[in-house]
Amino acid sequence: MSGLMITLLVAVALLAAVVVVALLLGLRTVRNLGAAGAAPVADPALDAERDRQEQSLVALRNAADEAYTTADIAKSAAAAARAEAAAAQAEAEAARAEARRVLDAARAEADTVLERAHRQAEADAEQLRAAARRSGERESAMLAATTREQAAEVERRAQRMDERERLHTEDVERLAERERGLLAAATQLTQREEELKEREAALQLAEEEQRRALERIAGLTAEAARSQLIESLETQAKREAALLIRDIETDARNTAEQRARGIVVDAIQRVASEQTAESVVSVLHLPGDEMKGRIIGREGRNIRTFESVTGVNLIIDDTPEAVLLSCFDPVRREIGRLTLEKLVLDGRIHPHRIEEVYDRARSEVDELCERAAADALRQVGITDLHPELTSLLGRLRYRTSYGQNVLKHLIETAHIAGMMAAELRLDVPTVKRAAFLHDIGKALTHEVEGSHAIIGADLARRYGESEEVVHAIEAHHNEVPPQTVEAVLTQASDACSGGRPGARRESLEVYVKRLERIEEIAAGKLGVEKVFAMQAGREIRVMVKPDEVDDIGAAVLARDVAKQIEEELTYPGQIRVTVVRESRATEVAR
Repeated sequence: MSGLMITLLVAVALLAAVVVVALLLGLRTVRNLGAAGAAPVADPALDAERDRQEQSLVALRNAADEAYTTADIAKSAAAAARAEAAAAQAEAEAARAEARRVLDAARAEADTVLERAHRQAEADAEQLRAAARRSGERESAMLAATTREQAAEVERRAQRMDERERLHTEDVERLAERERGLLAAATQLTQREEELKEREAALQLAEEEQRRALERIAGLTAEAARSQLIESLETQAKREAALLIRDIETDARNTAEQRARGIVVDAIQRVASEQTAESVVSVLHLPGDEMKGRIIGREGRNIRTFESVTGVNLIIDDTPEAVLLSCFDPVRREIGRLTLEKLVLDGRIHPHRIEEVYDRARSEVDELCERAAADALRQVGITDLHPELTSLLGRLRYRTSYGQNVLKHLIETAHIAGMMAAELRLDVPTVKRAAFLHDIGKALTHEVEGSHAIIGADLARRYGESEEVVHAIEAHHNEVPPQTVEAVLTQASDACSGGRPGARRESLEVYVKRLERIEEIAAGKLGVEKVFAMQAGREIRVMVKPDEVDDIGAAVLARDVAKQIEEELTYPGQIRVTVVRESRATEVAR
């Protein structure tokens, strides 16, 4: 029974109960009315009650009629529901029958498909067996052919082995024959060796007798004669070597000196630039001595703030109208100098103002460093340098070495190396790049321990430079042996830039000691009368005694002095050794 039928039955029961209750109420009302009709006295309240009850009875009758109508509708709905349930049951029975029919048909179809599959499998198995038989026959034929070929190959190898054995037998016979010949030759050599030993003994006796006879005739021992012979041969060899060297130098000078001089002089003149003195202090001139007090400030607060902010020591001494700024970092010293200069020009000097001016000065110096690096890169034609390397190059604007500005030295070295590479038809951009970056490590020498060549090579390798450039940087001071042409040209261009006149300056003590040692080397030679170091040590003029040193001896002396100077001293550029030999005849007229 469905849910709709159950609902209808419940509704019918409820309506039946309502009808029963209405009938009971109607009967009760009728009895009340009958009882009221026995009394003759008219009562308005009773009449009203009677009218009300009659209305209620009418309403109950209407309700009963509606209930009967609803019951009839419910009965009709129940009958329809029962009819629908019967139809649904019939449809279910029909569906079950159809399902049984479809299942029977599927089973029959499955049996048919299974039988067909069995037949197909048997046919495929038969085809596979036939293919296997054919494949086996082919493989058997191939194996037979391979076996025949292997048998033929074995037979051929056996024939070759027989032939080799025959040849080996012939070789053994030839070797035996040769051995017999060698034995005979050895016997003959033994006899000849004995004869030669006898002759050698006789010759030694004759030589000894001849030597004793020569000693008696010459009055010299063999050692003394040998010493004189060696000395004469050494003197003759030196003279001949000096003549040969002079001829070779003359020929080489005629063909190469003019061109080499032109290349180097052109390179030096084209890139020669002004130089500044190397120092760790900077001098700032003041408009008056009263400004020193304002710089110091009350109880020294201004000078303490300045030194703590800038990291530069401020030295205020008795020098009139001037103060000194001391710092090993040239960039920091320049920032401090610029800060103090702005404070002096402005006149307002107090801690807060010092910090403001310092920030502006640092920005200006950074901008100047970047501009200097960009100008340097533009001059040498490099456009793809890493930004970090560019920043380090800018810091070299305030770095000097032996009085030579490092950034200008790099530009000069790059131009010289580029000209040399162009003359040798090498890779000019690579050589110029290596020469331009060879001193990049000097930007960090006050921050990182180690040689600037190794520091620069590490920086270049870290920021993606090629191995040729890295090797040239690390080898330009021979800390790593140079292995490439680029490294050798970097060394040469560095020497040309640093060794040209006016490029660098050194301490007076080192300069004087070098000149004294040069004069000592030349004065220590035999036959030297006077020695003069000229042109700031670039030329040594040696005056010799003409009666003790001849022209060839003068050439030998110049060579010896130059060689000893090269071995013992370190100096920029070249030193020319000139030996002067002159004869003077003086007579007095009376």
